[in-house]
Amino acid sequence: MKRFFLSTLLLTLFSITISAQSKFAISFTEQHSKTPLDGRILLLISTDGSQEPRFQINDGLQTQQIFGTNVDGLKPGQQAIIDASAFGYPRHSVRDIPAGTYYVQALLHKYETFQRKDGHTVKLPMDRGEGQQWNRAPGNLYSTPIKLTVDPRKGGTINLTLDKIIPPIVPPKDTKYIKHVKMQSKLLTEFWGRPMYLGANVLLPEGWDTHPNAKYPLMIYHGHFPATFGGFREEPPDPNLKPDYSERFKLAGYNKIQQEYAHEFYKEWTGPNFPRAIIIEIQHANPFYDDSYAVNSANLGPYGDAITYELIPFIEKQFRGLGQGWARFMYGGSTGGWEALAAQVFYPDEYNGCYAACPDPIDFRQFTVVNIYEDDNAYFAKSQWKRTPRPGMRNYLGHVSATMEELNRFELALGDKTRSGQQWDIWQAVYSPVGADGYPKPIWDKVTGKIDKTVAEYWRERYDLGYILKRDWAKLGPKLQGKIHLYCGDMDNYYLNNAVYLVEDFLKTTTNPHYDGQVDYGDRAEHCWNGDHTRPNAISRLRYHQMFVPKAIERLLKTAPAGADVTSWRY
Repeated sequence: MKRFFLSTLLLTLFSITISAQSKFAISFTEQHSKTPLDGRILLLISTDGSQEPRFQINDGLQTQQIFGTNVDGLKPGQQAIIDASAFGYPRHSVRDIPAGTYYVQALLHKYETFQRKDGHTVKLPMDRGEGQQWNRAPGNLYSTPIKLTVDPRKGGTINLTLDKIIPPIVPPKDTKYIKHVKMQSKLLTEFWGRPMYLGANVLLPEGWDTHPNAKYPLMIYHGHFPATFGGFREEPPDPNLKPDYSERFKLAGYNKIQQEYAHEFYKEWTGPNFPRAIIIEIQHANPFYDDSYAVNSANLGPYGDAITYELIPFIEKQFRGLGQGWARFMYGGSTGGWEALAAQVFYPDEYNGCYAACPDPIDFRQFTVVNIYEDDNAYFAKSQWKRTPRPGMRNYLGHVSATMEELNRFELALGDKTRSGQQWDIWQAVYSPVGADGYPKPIWDKVTGKIDKTVAEYWRERYDLGYILKRDWAKLGPKLQGKIHLYCGDMDNYYLNNAVYLVEDFLKTTTNPHYDGQVDYGDRAEHCWNGDHTRPNAISRLRYHQMFVPKAIERLLKTAPAGADVTSWRY
């Protein structure tokens, strides 16, 4: 569901003392662009000099301050102004910054103009190979951080120059086992009015090169944007790796643990007892997010069809997949968990099973903690006398680190019109109809939290998986029997277990046929528990392939149609 950005980059800071500042003027020179630029100017302010401010903005308790404003056709030498009118998070306005000494940085997140098939012209930040990370996107301009003493109450102007540009990303290299493929999608190119591509990281089985007549089952591991195939390391762990600390898991040396388990997977994958199959991770970053949610959408285009009918056959043909629905399986966690279940529901004949861990909300009666059909406001519980904020993020003890309002204000500072590249905005972009301005129609007002019931109804009919399963079970049930497997911690950080409870309530009552799958919960387990009762989250999340590939193969052998190839790949 969430992405966490870390950096070990140390700052080179120029110390400047300015006693009276309440306005920031940001510009770039012709050295970095001779043409005007569109995008979002971001002002980043931090009390922590251990890394650049652009790597310290998040939705947790340790976040630093951000302000944002749009620019259209900003010319070289022209100043963009961040003042009291600019939208901020966590503090709402520049005037709210306490007097003090800070590290200050500015960044321009560049937008591209799209002439879409639906007739709308929109300006959005196209992914440039980084997986929609505004602070790492190649081509974005940013300034060298400076140290300032600021007192917003006294007025004045700070001038910042965007003197650096984020360089292009070096593509990963193929290895014996890992291949990187890319194809232009006809469907997506037509929708967006410019060339659009899908890619995948492909893990080939041991013996693929020495068994040219073998054809293989396909395992689709859904999740966030993968630069290369993760969790697979041919080399032993680096003995000179400096141990880090995982704040998420409260573990020292988690980077070393990751390398150890990645190498262990390599040894299992190439050993004699692991099932022979192809595993792919899909690259479908787009102008709204680091992936598309693998479904068709009015705002993103026909990603579901493009993945199912263009990309997957392309990969199967190139790498000798069996090429039929009975030999395709999906698994993943969080966003990947939702995608696995959604693709199984929307394309029931094209896949033979989904293993969905900690899925994003699969029933919108519990859209994390909001019932979008009955609640009036996403940020506050209904009350005559009280104004009680809804929680947005918690730990396994229930301690809240962010409210619903704070999570959404964070995104609004990064970008308006659903352009933040973050979680709530991508849900809105995928599920909503197109608004009159060409951007996704909001499910709720980002400032007030007031829910739009007409948008909620649109969501229900098209993307509420719990509702769709119940509505269409007479048709879907026979196609989905034995294919649905759900796993979630009962203290998921984002309350995702709430929606799983509702879907479970329906599934366990199904008849003609019974769903014949599995729903399981981890006691006090946080995001992203995946069904492993024997290991903590920090470890089980490193073993998705070992957990789910053998289960998929077991089902394949039980359900393969008569005359199917169940032998060429079993060597």
